[in-house]
Amino acid sequence: MCKLWLMVFPAISRVEFPDEPQSPAVMLAMQHPNASGSPATPSSFLATNYTMLQEPGVEAVVRNGTLPKSSPVMAGLSMTLGILFNIMALIILAKAYNRFRRRSKATFLLFASSLVATDLAGHVINGALVMRRYSVDPMTYSTNDTDAFCLFLGGCMVFFGLCPLFMGCAMAAERCLGVTKPLLHAQLVTTARTKIALALIWLLALCVALLPFFNLGTYTYQYPGTWCFIRVSEGTEGLDLAFVILFSGLALSSLASAFVCNTISGITLIRARLKKTKCSKSRSTASHDTEMVVQLVGIMVTSCICWSPLLVFGIMSALRSYSGTLGSDRATYRRLMITGVRMATCNQILDPWVYILLRRAILRRIYRITKRKGSLFRSIRWEASSFHITEKTASTKL
Repeated sequence: MCKLWLMVFPAISRVEFPDEPQSPAVMLAMQHPNASGSPATPSSFLATNYTMLQEPGVEAVVRNGTLPKSSPVMAGLSMTLGILFNIMALIILAKAYNRFRRRSKATFLLFASSLVATDLAGHVINGALVMRRYSVDPMTYSTNDTDAFCLFLGGCMVFFGLCPLFMGCAMAAERCLGVTKPLLHAQLVTTARTKIALALIWLLALCVALLPFFNLGTYTYQYPGTWCFIRVSEGTEGLDLAFVILFSGLALSSLASAFVCNTISGITLIRARLKKTKCSKSRSTASHDTEMVVQLVGIMVTSCICWSPLLVFGIMSALRSYSGTLGSDRATYRRLMITGVRMATCNQILDPWVYILLRRAILRRIYRITKRKGSLFRSIRWEASSFHITEKTASTKL
């Protein structure tokens, strides 16, 4: 029994059995009085000894940032689904573009195809880099240091994050002009100018993403060490704060501009529908305008839901880290940031479904099914009411 006690509780056994030789550290811990002047008890010695044994390991984990190897299943599944859905949407948009090459919808389809192609490239490049990061063992990260891999991954994250938001804003502005000022739209908007606008959007996003390459901001590994982004959680400097404000400000401004343009387009179409005015546009053109605005609203809602958390949490974390008030909330903000980037990744998965589901053919089919069910429900109610009237008339005659 005594031997079993020694095997299970070796630290306590050393206190219970003083005949056993003690190390100098243990003897000092046993003889050292506490704050009240009484000798150390076995329980206080056990807590002290446990702290002595555990603290070096904890310090090593915090200092090296070494985490257990994470599972890449979710990242691989997200990457695969995003690639498949974007390819499906790209095929649908390419067929539609060939059909409406000479119509006003061609510029919208060119924007939409470019957006989906950019999302596809983002899934392939960012996904491959993240999967490469998952293969590193052990998975270590530091919020203060960076390397060439992190610099490239962070730049890709910023570039492929800004491009879809810029394109969504440009598409909303183009449709707003087309709905409110169709003649001016026909004069200003051409396929060549649309391609120039796309090139400028890519160039602007690239310039913002390359700022840390010129020491204007820093990309660092983010919790849990599988992705890179602007330094927002630890050691944030003035340039880092300015960079994250620039990134989030541009993204939020794009979302706000798209909201304003889509609101104006929607109100204009609703007014035209309610007044039932016959304008110069044909019914087919008006139907195309409605379809495009519905798709833009879907893109805007999806982008706002998916991107707002990362943009807001990034600014909040950077402000508190720069002011030195992050403190014990650092772990919370790290979890918020990883949640935000996962939601932003979902945006690139959901965007293709806007074009797949919110097409005119699908919407018309949904409308017919809903109308059919409504008429069936009304007929059932009419038959039931007529049955009750007949039954009441028969009882009155009797």
